[in-house]
Amino acid sequence: MRRGFLSDLFAGVVAKRLTLVETITEKSNQHEFQGTLPLRQLLGVEDRRGVATRFIWLSGEQEALTEDGFMSWSNVRKGKPRAPEFHLYYSTNAVTEMMRADDMLFIALARDGSLLAVVTPAESTIQNQLLWLFGLHDQPMFGFTFQPIEGSSDAELDYIARYILSELGIAPGEPDARELDTLIEPFGLTMPPTRTFSELARSSLPHLSAPDDPDRVLVEWMDREEQLFRRLERRIVAERIAAGFMAPDGADVDGFLSFSLSVQNRRKSRAGQALENHLEAIFIAHGVEHRRGAATENRNKPDFLFPGPMQYRDPAFPASRLTMLGAKSTAKDRWRQILSEADRIPEKHLLTLEPGISENQTREMQARHLQLVLPSRLHVTYRPAQQGWLMNLEAFLSLVKERQTGHG
Repeated sequence: MRRGFLSDLFAGVVAKRLTLVETITEKSNQHEFQGTLPLRQLLGVEDRRGVATRFIWLSGEQEALTEDGFMSWSNVRKGKPRAPEFHLYYSTNAVTEMMRADDMLFIALARDGSLLAVVTPAESTIQNQLLWLFGLHDQPMFGFTFQPIEGSSDAELDYIARYILSELGIAPGEPDARELDTLIEPFGLTMPPTRTFSELARSSLPHLSAPDDPDRVLVEWMDREEQLFRRLERRIVAERIAAGFMAPDGADVDGFLSFSLSVQNRRKSRAGQALENHLEAIFIAHGVEHRRGAATENRNKPDFLFPGPMQYRDPAFPASRLTMLGAKSTAKDRWRQILSEADRIPEKHLLTLEPGISENQTREMQARHLQLVLPSRLHVTYRPAQQGWLMNLEAFLSLVKERQTGHG
């Protein structure tokens, strides 16, 4: 099934590190960028006044701000016998007021002619994710870098790309959803348990083999379940909105807010449960002994314990043959939670599907004896200096098998 490409959404992007004069501070109130060649490559040489722009500031977990405003692109020497000089002006808003020197700015030209301006702190995870998404392999410095969305820079909208776009509040539609509609038809307008959805996702991709390629299989299963879930969720939400939110005394604002919150919470909890469901299926396919959610010390419950709680509680069982794995669809700052979940196991393992985690975070993980495990497809979203340390799922399975046979 065709998933679409980034070029369906954007024509091109520019990125740069912000200088002090380009931000709104007590020392600068410029509200503009010089129209250098990369900006002309993105916006052309015709004036564009009042271009609708969505401004987004993104940092760490639950740190995001979005405001709608505008940008204007104009030749300030138009009509004068001098070489053109373009400037890009931006409207003041809560996002632009948060911009600081050294932050990374991305300006993407959407297919509908609008602009997307995203500001991220330097060296942050979201910065790395956007650099990968837009095909900016060399980190931009204080001058704009232009990248057309084409060729090798035209990312397929797979699970990884859609994850990053979701951080921007963008949910691309499915170009061909007929197969999905057929699969979810039996559920009507009722959301089934996550385990049921996980089983459906796996059974709908019979050509995949968990024993042969666990890294690919995990991503494909998660991708399919995400497609199925979002498709059914859209139906359910549309039906509820069509019914309206009315109370006897007028609009039911509390009811609407409660429904919206329930939708968001369901998305978050479902993603984590789905990841555990698919990992469990892979462990079973590989014949590794494990226990999901077994209790260790202080009522802690690692997502997966290998071989299991009986061996973990047996002082005579060598700690070197024990393994624990935390599973989080997104790591963000929550990865530290697993550090105290199994005292007998000094080196912890964490599997996540989060692309491009910052070098600062991975250095801290290494210092805390936490090994990051990612499906092979995600390794390219990390910096070259990080990639040699990363472990894929196949390597993790080999490690567990060695320990369980006593050869590790």
